[in-house]
Amino acid sequence: MNKLSILCLTAAGLSSCTGNKTIQLKNKDTGNNSTRQLNIVILLTDDQGYGDMKCYGGEHLQTPNLDQLAAEGTRFTNFYAGAGASTPSRAALLTGRYAERVGVPGVVDDTSKNGIKRDEITLAEYLKQNDYATALIGKWHLGYQPEYLPLRHGFTEFYGLPYSNDMWPYHPAPDHAYPALPFYDNDHVIEYNPPVNQMTTRLTERAIQFINNHKTEPFFLYLPYTQPHVPLGVSGKFKGKSGKGLYADVIMEIDWSVGEIMKTLKANGLNENTLVMFTSDNGPWLSYGNHGGCTGGLREGKGTTFDGGQRVPFVVRMPGVIPAGKVSDQFLSALDITPTLVNLTRSQMPRMNKFDGQDAWGILTGEESSHQPFYFVYNGIVEALRDGKWKCVAPHSYRIVKTPGKDGLPGEQIVNGGNISLALFDMEADPWESNDVSVQHPEIVEQMYAKIKEFQKEMDKEMKHLMIE
Repeated sequence: MNKLSILCLTAAGLSSCTGNKTIQLKNKDTGNNSTRQLNIVILLTDDQGYGDMKCYGGEHLQTPNLDQLAAEGTRFTNFYAGAGASTPSRAALLTGRYAERVGVPGVVDDTSKNGIKRDEITLAEYLKQNDYATALIGKWHLGYQPEYLPLRHGFTEFYGLPYSNDMWPYHPAPDHAYPALPFYDNDHVIEYNPPVNQMTTRLTERAIQFINNHKTEPFFLYLPYTQPHVPLGVSGKFKGKSGKGLYADVIMEIDWSVGEIMKTLKANGLNENTLVMFTSDNGPWLSYGNHGGCTGGLREGKGTTFDGGQRVPFVVRMPGVIPAGKVSDQFLSALDITPTLVNLTRSQMPRMNKFDGQDAWGILTGEESSHQPFYFVYNGIVEALRDGKWKCVAPHSYRIVKTPGKDGLPGEQIVNGGNISLALFDMEADPWESNDVSVQHPEIVEQMYAKIKEFQKEMDKEMKHLMIE
């Protein structure tokens, strides 16, 4: 596989050798003649569904900046979040490993004593030891105890929330009494219960400040928005602007934010040596009805391992490196992000944890068209396996929404309300997982189910270790 193995930025420009191919990445003279790496920006939304962008079929939404990002880069139609819920999904993205291995198999909140393992190596830590400035601006959600916060896990800057914005005293249907929600600036709490309506704007402004402050050195900006997770909030400049309701307004403001980030990169001459990724942590929270997103017709939603719970938008852009205007149906996952970027920037540490994801640079650059099998794991249980066009689903119960909510109030959600037997789906012909073809392909089911059961043994060991710890 061809890899972008060395990136050297000089006053003349950025050149990289990828096997027998040389890529030239232009950039204006920064006055710094020392070598430097490419910049990395990861934009992560919260609970945004597969159908919640115009270029992904959301015709009622206005997302011109996101659509432009896709037009200038590659849009992937078979990208999977690392899990169907916030905490394990983020753990997978930042470590390249299943959340069960890193200490956070389920969602954490203010009552949780666990968090990402102290000895786990995050993408930020890999990059920091390679002289990157690293910032997390937005939602962390990998443990709120001091030893689990971002500054202990490779980030040089943290501005945002320790967990979800609905974990506060105003939750409409709490399972316990939430305390005031803290807002951090690095190690210090600067505010409690920050206004939801100003959050996207505040995070965007801080992200712009970070880029401006570090424009002459390599940086990693991780911007996990708190929206469109409920409670929805939008600033005055976008309230009612979509004409399609509050959720559409929120998406408009996120789209605006992406546009502002791109403007800042271009204004600082960083447009062509910055790799930008945009995705979501999981599918939409369907029980919130019109305050939840759209799966684009995929089955189920957040909290499940059906594609509606884990297939999300994924757009990657880097001029001259990532193919522009391309739409790829090759499946890959958030587990691939860290191993890809670690190899891309040559940021390996002497002691590396084994990645579950793979180096997908060849897929991102359009040079490869295959991927290793991907397991769908929910809180330690292996519920499905994707291998090529096939998805084998193990027997399990799953969350269903009996009655959707409305205007910020949740509807009736039944945790184990649905049940499925051993099934096989052809994801090319049936991305909606509606036609079980296991009877027609018993040999494929047998092989894939054997892999699921074998991987379950691995997950059982990881969960046992967590219980002991």
